[in-house]
Amino acid sequence: MQVRIASGARVALESAVITHGLPYPQNLESARRMQAAVRASGATPCTVAVLRGIPCVGISDSELEQLAHSPAPSKIALHNLGIARAMQLTGGATVAATMYLAHRAGIEVMATGGIGGVHRDGRDLSGDLPTLARTPILVVCSGAKAILDLPATREWLETYGVPVVGYQTEELPGFYTAHTGLRVDATVHEVDALTELWRAHREMGTAMLVVQPPPTKYALARAEVDALLHQALAECEAAGVSGSATTPWLLQRLAELSEGRTVQVNLALLESNARLAGQIAKRLSLSA
Repeated sequence: MQVRIASGARVALESAVITHGLPYPQNLESARRMQAAVRASGATPCTVAVLRGIPCVGISDSELEQLAHSPAPSKIALHNLGIARAMQLTGGATVAATMYLAHRAGIEVMATGGIGGVHRDGRDLSGDLPTLARTPILVVCSGAKAILDLPATREWLETYGVPVVGYQTEELPGFYTAHTGLRVDATVHEVDALTELWRAHREMGTAMLVVQPPPTKYALARAEVDALLHQALAECEAAGVSGSATTPWLLQRLAELSEGRTVQVNLALLESNARLAGQIAKRLSLSA
């Protein structure tokens, strides 16, 4: 593993969103905006990826561009991280792989758009969840991806000791929407309060989710998201899409059905979450 930035206020950024979550050129634009938001907060961005079999915590802009342009990148999670190393693959790191590598590198804070969770059919469980349950890292996100079973995902987090803290919200966001009706464990309104909660929790050995809604300017209404999801899920089932292909297919279809608005929400919340993560990392470094 290469840790290119070894100290200071650091924020880990996942890269599966670059390789599998957004189309080009929005993926490269988003990655650069996230890095800029972290820097503007006084911290250093460390995009996590696997390049030619080497797990890298922090990549250069030219490497970022190559990753965004890659014609057939791998999606690298914990189950295939060793395979990626042995076969010298290049690809984006999932939330789970990013948490694992960031923790090994001594990074306490990471940012993403949304975590994986329990799928709606109940037969698929994201590897993000067990990694959250065994990795002490603060993860800033806008809830779980909207295509998931959000109540079941919320219940899983509670059962396995992962607190959900709302930043200026009392609800678990639904990624594209601010409202799900699912309550968070605590609500705080200041970054200093988030750092205090993290210091009190990190000895527990599990992650802490800090959730904030997508920016109001871009957020969709809950009813609209539900309608879009209903149509996309029905079409996905009819098309026979399954397994790891499901999430990218659904995200692409939602983008089409919403005329690109889901992509705009995604871009906005990624930048917003990176900014908050940078603020948290900076405060933690000042009081270490």
